[in-house]
Amino acid sequence: MADLDWNPEPAATPNSEHTGYRIAKARNLRGFTQEGLALRVNVSRSLLSKVESGAKPATPSLVAAVARACAVDPAEINGQPYRGTDKNSDAVHATIPAIRMALAYVDIAPELEARPRTLDELRTEITELRKLQKAASHVRLGARLPAVLEELTVHVMESDAARAWRLLNRAQALAGSLARRLGYNDLAQVIVERTSVSAQHAEDEHLPCLVSLGRARLLMTLGAWDVALKMIKQTASKVDQDNPVSTEVFGSLHLSAAITAARAAKAADAWEHHGTATDAAARISPRDRRDPYGLQMNPQNAAIHGCAVAVELGDADEAIKLDRELNLGGRGVGGERRAHHDLDMSRVHLWGNDHEKSLKRILHTEHIAPQMARFHPSARETVRQLQRSYRKPPESLRLLAGRMGI
Repeated sequence: MADLDWNPEPAATPNSEHTGYRIAKARNLRGFTQEGLALRVNVSRSLLSKVESGAKPATPSLVAAVARACAVDPAEINGQPYRGTDKNSDAVHATIPAIRMALAYVDIAPELEARPRTLDELRTEITELRKLQKAASHVRLGARLPAVLEELTVHVMESDAARAWRLLNRAQALAGSLARRLGYNDLAQVIVERTSVSAQHAEDEHLPCLVSLGRARLLMTLGAWDVALKMIKQTASKVDQDNPVSTEVFGSLHLSAAITAARAAKAADAWEHHGTATDAAARISPRDRRDPYGLQMNPQNAAIHGCAVAVELGDADEAIKLDRELNLGGRGVGGERRAHHDLDMSRVHLWGNDHEKSLKRILHTEHIAPQMARFHPSARETVRQLQRSYRKPPESLRLLAGRMGI
């Protein structure tokens, strides 16, 4: 028989729906052998076999590559969206239909029960929503977004004012970020196109760049790294760094390029982009940082991204070294970024079989940003792998897995 490495689809059990199981399922549906899929995603058959069996966690890069090869959405491989079992645990998903509805109004304004809030009031509301985003407070953010989107749509339909379009663009960007984090990539794609339209009317030179950044991040999620990297490079080359805000946009583009290149296994490019972003962050005086777009472009965030680059490249020693040098004092970085760093380091310690350190960092991830831990695919992969690593999992790990619905 030619396909000796063909694996029958594993029997489904209550605990078998890990990412590796879904990779095997997608592979079999496409008619690929393990050897065939391994060649397509540029990994060894041995590694793919271990991932499919649950012996090794699936990295974001592998998930995206498998999804492309098997012609499925990465969210499907990750098992997203992670629905809850009751009203409270499923609350964030209950907001998605309302966000979809709010975005459906394009050529006609929604009929509201009362007059929309003023643009000043909505600007204040968006400032609060950005704080929720930085804290990874997905439920509260999702609950408040639909009304803001609808009210701003009324404003742009009635006045066509550039300020209204700018605020609508910011609200749309928040919705797109939430959709992508929850695994609604189809909705995130729709929102990217909506932000492209609002940016054209907003009279803000930086918004088209941020639209490209949002599109590139979605492409990165989908595993189209080369296209995303090309888009970011082209966009960054057009940014005139003649003021601190422009430099913030320029630096943020290069931070995303660094992560994208790392996921594409282009180490030299990744570190070059990271160096460019780090230099940009250093050029912005603290007194000049306004962060009007919520980019958090500062030396602390650049340093966090350095650790992330090392993690994405699989360089555990470099990641641990950079983590030791990291100073996250002050308010330069929001809770979600800090939590994401702890998650990255939990993954690194898991690679080295230091289960105690890995568990400590994933518990800290949840402490900082509980909803991020609940909904991030890598967090769930890490917890699953930790459960397998202990003969008798510690109570803290069992409780964490229960809170995450694993």
